[in-house]
Amino acid sequence: MTRAQQTVSLGLLVTSVYLALFLQIVPVGTKIQDEIVPVVSLELPIQLLHTCKDSTDWHSQQLPFWALVSFGSYLLFKLGWGVFAFNDVPAAYQELMGEIDMARKELKKNGIDVD
Repeated sequence: MTRAQQTVSLGLLVTSVYLALFLQIVPVGTKIQDEIVPVVSLELPIQLLHTCKDSTDWHSQQLPFWALVSFGSYLLFKLGWGVFAFNDVPAAYQELMGEIDMARKELKKNGIDVD
């Protein structure tokens, strides 16, 4: 299983568990349902501040959004780390350099200067 497949599998697992809790398919206590599993509101954040009883209520409603932002940040970090540590994978580095040399030779054969 590749890293991309592992990441997609983990994302689907987390999403499935969240939706099962959100749609109340899995029965949990009322405190967990009301306080831990947040409710997504489509109102603007300013309107939410006026309608919520306190700031913790507003923050709990924004949890799915921040989970998505955090997951995206994690994926960007993994991508950046992969680019940073690319030289640590000698086989992939050699393969890529071979393909670049092959492309240069083909371009020179066709009369294109690639210096």
